[in-house]
Amino acid sequence: MAEIVGRTPPACRQLASSARRRIRASRATAAPTAQQAGIIRAFKRAWEAKDIGALVSLLDPDARVVADGGGRAGAGGAQPIEGPEQIARACVDLTDRAPGLTILERTVNGQPGLVTQQDGVTAAVLAFDVARDRIRRIWAVFNPEKLRPWTTA
Repeated sequence: MAEIVGRTPPACRQLASSARRRIRASRATAAPTAQQAGIIRAFKRAWEAKDIGALVSLLDPDARVVADGGGRAGAGGAQPIEGPEQIARACVDLTDRAPGLTILERTVNGQPGLVTQQDGVTAAVLAFDVARDRIRRIWAVFNPEKLRPWTTA
């Protein structure tokens, strides 16, 4: 392996050890599924209530939303949304621009997540990374091509 990556065997052992340590640390900080479901449910309720303060309280100070709109205008921005206040405002703004938006709790990528629907049609699927009782990352898929499997779910 060392020869392939152009490092010495001791350096490769150190890199492998460091990688295993980081993997263990990241697993230790992940919220259990039941706890995560409760946090996502609270986020959903705060979003439906347009409660900026409650949304902010559920988000990590370094929270970030990454959207995949498939390059289509109005289907999610190319730039991430960073920070709890900006994310909370974006959620409320979305609700204001889409009257009748329905937010459903669903399993997304094997974890608790949310699906939004407009007039019964899936508009977005949201996956979450939760650690220490706070949402760190939200991945929002608006790309119509990627939402096809969700139209019958």
